Amino acid sequence: MSKETLFELVENFALFDDWEERYRYLIDLGRSLKPMDQAFKTDETLVKGCTSRVWIKEDIDGDILKFTADSDAHIVRGLIAILDQTYQGVSLKDIREIDIDGAFTEMGLDQNLSPNRRNGFFSMVERIKSFAE
Repeated sequence: MSKETLFELVENFALFDDWEERYRYLIDLGRSLKPMDQAFKTDETLVKGCTSRVWIKEDIDGDILKFTADSDAHIVRGLIAILDQTYQGVSLKDIREIDIDGAFTEMGLDQNLSPNRRNGFFSMVERIKSFAE
């Protein structure tokens, strides 16, 4: 996946006139995620800073990031799907170049998600960025 995919997500969110439609789209994105194997849902893969339970297991293949993630909340699974489409398969050196903050704002998520969900999203982003270090 690449920055173009993130751009496409921003465009897709812009197609919806109100937050309810965007909210449904976000939940639908989450439904597209494959469930994470229960064996990977451990304290080590649990993301700190999220109100919902979120797990991210990374797999670095050469310099390419691959990861599996899951949550026990529908909205958060949608946020994970955004991260999956943004960062999955990206080279480690390119991860920090992606403007996820700007995209988050353009999608309207900064204004329409609770502060806890926003903080959780950026905790997931920081976890992913830490894999590149």
